[in-house]
Amino acid sequence: MSTKVEIFTGANCAYCVAAKNLLKAKGLDYEEFRIDQDPARFQEMLSRSANRRTVPQIFINGEHVGGFDELAAAERSGKLAQLIGAVA
Repeated sequence: MSTKVEIFTGANCAYCVAAKNLLKAKGLDYEEFRIDQDPARFQEMLSRSANRRTVPQIFINGEHVGGFDELAAAERSGKLAQLIGAVA
């Protein structure tokens, strides 16, 4: 089983780019949903993230990680390795 990463993004979002670059650097593939192009995905993001309206919103194996700051903190603390290692 592989790690499932979902990232909700928007146009011209530097934090979205930074999050995707961090995920790529970790060798993780991700599925990207552009909320500015798909209103249904925006509603899905709100529902799954406890009404967080900012992008990116990142989910790993269905668990809400948060935005770029939370992803970077998870990387620094080792939590990201635990999240992706749980399925390795």
